Amino acid sequence: MPFSLLYLALFLAALGMLMVLVQLGLVTMTFEKLGLSQDSAFLLLFLSLFGSAINLPLFSLRSRAPPRPVEKVFYGLLRGPRLAWSGRTLVTVNVGGGLIPVLFSFYLFGHTPVGIVETVVATVIVAAVSYRLSRPLPGLGVAMPVLVAPVTAALAALLLGGEYRAPLAYISGSLGVLIGADLLRLRDIPALGVPAASIGGAGTFDGIFLTGLVAVLLS
Repeated sequence: MPFSLLYLALFLAALGMLMVLVQLGLVTMTFEKLGLSQDSAFLLLFLSLFGSAINLPLFSLRSRAPPRPVEKVFYGLLRGPRLAWSGRTLVTVNVGGGLIPVLFSFYLFGHTPVGIVETVVATVIVAAVSYRLSRPLPGLGVAMPVLVAPVTAALAALLLGGEYRAPLAYISGSLGVLIGADLLRLRDIPALGVPAASIGGAGTFDGIFLTGLVAVLLS
């Protein structure tokens, strides 16, 4: 159950940690680069954390039977809830880790002087690197090293963004991962043998949202 006592305890612990980070100024500094106040930053983080428990179903794909369980998981990007195998994979989008970062990226593009050419070029770079270095793992999902996309987005923003490199880093990092490691990998899902795959990772701190924030910090 998404709101079990264990989940509630983890949610409160994560919320408390977020409050500490905001007070320390780390998260505030990140969002100040994006033009948000401390209150707005905390609201966005709160909604993203809450939304990480929500996966909106999109469609299902016929897929192969799941392989033997994998004992260790080192990194993940596209994972889903534990469901019984039915011969199909349910593809969902995670609200906190996928939908909110995309909406915020479009907000930044419309409210900052980031150029469309620079945005497209930086996003294509991050998408290409994300696709090249992501790997479908049978029984798990699509995975990639967690720092590859943020570092790529930060470097692209430094080269192309000028004084607006922070919003460019967030936009290209978020949309680049979505395109390169999620959307372009949809064709690999039937071979994974998973009952569900969530675009945006396991939630706020294991997917697109984290990529955007780290990219801003590095830019």
